[in-house]
Amino acid sequence: LSILLSLLVPAHTTRSPDCGGILTPSGLRYLAEVSKPHAESVLRRDLMAPPAPDPSPASPSSRNQIISVKVDKFSLTLIPDTGMRLSIEVDLGITSAPSATKEMRLSILADLHVEMNPEGNLELVTSDCKPTLEEVQSTKERDRSAPHKSSESDVDKQINVEKICLEVSKLLLFPNERLMSLAAPFPITPNCQVQYLPLAAPMYSEQGIIISLQTTFQVAGTVVPLPVSPVPFSMPEPASSSPSHLILAFSEHFYTSLFSALEASGALNVSLLSSLTTASLAERITQMGSLFQEDLPVVLQAVTRSSPHVVLEEDKAVVQLFLTAQIGAGSSLFQSFLSVNVDVTARLHLSVTDTRMIISVAAIEDIELSLATSDVGPILAALLEELFVPTIREEVPAQINAVLRQGVFLPHIASFTYTDVNVTIHKDYVLIPCNLQLEAKTG
Repeated sequence: LSILLSLLVPAHTTRSPDCGGILTPSGLRYLAEVSKPHAESVLRRDLMAPPAPDPSPASPSSRNQIISVKVDKFSLTLIPDTGMRLSIEVDLGITSAPSATKEMRLSILADLHVEMNPEGNLELVTSDCKPTLEEVQSTKERDRSAPHKSSESDVDKQINVEKICLEVSKLLLFPNERLMSLAAPFPITPNCQVQYLPLAAPMYSEQGIIISLQTTFQVAGTVVPLPVSPVPFSMPEPASSSPSHLILAFSEHFYTSLFSALEASGALNVSLLSSLTTASLAERITQMGSLFQEDLPVVLQAVTRSSPHVVLEEDKAVVQLFLTAQIGAGSSLFQSFLSVNVDVTARLHLSVTDTRMIISVAAIEDIELSLATSDVGPILAALLEELFVPTIREEVPAQINAVLRQGVFLPHIASFTYTDVNVTIHKDYVLIPCNLQLEAKTG
């Protein structure tokens, strides 16, 4: 059975998610709130534009002109298993003669959902749209007579409700260009990039809109083959409705893949300058004296010998690094005299700034050294540790943190950043509830 399962696993892991997000009902409410002024400016531009020249100047429609557009209500609600409902109410001020003005209300009810197009990008699609246009009467008018149906049809000619329905998704602040920005490649280091690819159209539950993503990493423009995930990852749904706008989740496999990509790019190969010199080392290792006539600084050149591994437990993340350090002397002409296998287990600290996850090595919890080769005879493990552990403990975190200092971009759409972020580490995954914030336009 285990052989059979091992044959089946790779077939599924090529398209399995390793992270994702849930846009909650409160996140949808925020998107509606920030979309309202945008929707008003789009409708004002479309509805108050001068009408096209009419071939018959005497026609009644040419006398109607929209002089004000005000979005009174703009809401987005979740329809579990289906999508979203957009509800808009717009107050229109219309002149029908040189001195007469009237108010009309345009109501739009549209059903939206997100599909995946053949190119693999997410696309906002309108599945149903019902516009209604009615005259808002004053009390006196209502007592006097019924509304003039003819005036409504005149306005109907000017307000192309079908066109508004066709482009209703543009009233939201996340049209398809923004959804495409979700899958843009982001830099981690100068030659390493991360990209989040949607695996399917989102699912709609009472908790929110659930999107599953698969991460790919590129080194020098080439996609890095990553370790196989032992278990398929699915978005952990919150037990109750979350006050946060968005909940991001990252699997243990995501972090292991990230460090594997950094390893493939050579970013984890480090050169560590020790406080030792060949003369001070010769006092402890007698055969050193015959190798070096002058006193030279001792350097550890560490390279990865196998892929790193990240382990997530409750409130704790650690990275395991497997290095081989060539210990030698000389800066211009490096001469190695020892080779040591170094296994490091280091605690990781995770935080979020704007749309980037800041990952740093907080402290080394465990270091194991074993002698691989020696040009200066056998050396006791206790002496190896005494001589080289202080340098490794201090320098390895510092150098890895220098590589990761820019942070790793989180999945996000253009113009929005994250605030009120809370990073919680669980067994096998990290949960990041946060709020969305529309960035102020510059320039």
